[in-house]
Amino acid sequence: MQEKLFGVGNLENLKNQKMNKTDRIYISGHNGMVGSAIIRELKSEGYENLITKNSNELDLRNQNAVHDFFEKEKPDFVFLVAAKVGGILANNTFRADFLYDNLMIEANIIHASYLFKVKKLLFLGSSCVYPKLAKQPMSEDELLSGFLEPTNEPYAIAKIAGIKLCETFHDQYGCNFISAMPTNLYGPNDNYDLKNSHIIPALLRKFYEAKQHNLSEVEVWGDGSPLREFLHVNDCASACIFLMNNYTYKQFVNVGSGEEKSIKEVAETIKQKIGFQGRIDYNTTYPNGTPRKLMDVSRINKLGWEYQISFEEGINQMIAILEEEVQKFQ
Repeated sequence: MQEKLFGVGNLENLKNQKMNKTDRIYISGHNGMVGSAIIRELKSEGYENLITKNSNELDLRNQNAVHDFFEKEKPDFVFLVAAKVGGILANNTFRADFLYDNLMIEANIIHASYLFKVKKLLFLGSSCVYPKLAKQPMSEDELLSGFLEPTNEPYAIAKIAGIKLCETFHDQYGCNFISAMPTNLYGPNDNYDLKNSHIIPALLRKFYEAKQHNLSEVEVWGDGSPLREFLHVNDCASACIFLMNNYTYKQFVNVGSGEEKSIKEVAETIKQKIGFQGRIDYNTTYPNGTPRKLMDVSRINKLGWEYQISFEEGINQMIAILEEEVQKFQ
């Protein structure tokens, strides 16, 4: 009974709270692409009391370990961005791992945040929570309106569970737990392992290495027709911090650019910018995935946030650091 009263009694006090520069802020998954971007952005804004733990120091799938960590560190704010992630092939191959690991990570952190009176938590979801044939552009209301894309269904189900955990802890206990659903992300510290990377780092590496080795063609999975929206991870980080400081409702919020490109357009852009002279072979034996994914970002735009880094600028930034990034995976 005492636990239940905690949340309800403090709901009004929590609603308008923003992070102070001295608050203890825990960023889970700080070594990942999004987590490291949030760290960079927080530091640039003057936040210094940041809490991080590597996976070999803290197994987020272990409830007792997470409980002990929160009891000791007592964070005021939590960015829940840790997750097991990968591209179509990885999602479709390691289905049990993607479901189990992500369920455990988010459940343990959300429950511990409730038990140890975290002021506010932001859960980072994914646009894959939307149905395969969702109405486009996808507004937040499209959640659970149809069947999911089969190739990444386990990951999507885990992310939906994270959204619902935040919503139900908000409803039952008055916890100030919010959720953000980013579109397809790219940027520094991305995964360039071709077995489980996303489309942009995969294409960057393929064209980079093809040029290095004077290959005649580069293989692209699928027929190039799917439409995708992309957002630089630095913009995602700024959106997460913006929402942490300005949003208090249980309704999750889309985070994206609101602009889309076909996979073929992306491949041609990267080919041209890297200077690869060969041809592109679209391998249609691989699945395309969802035919179109474009976020309706009117909600976050009305709140006062918009993306800043254009696709062209973002790809140029990636190419500038490409050799260093790819070497981590060779």
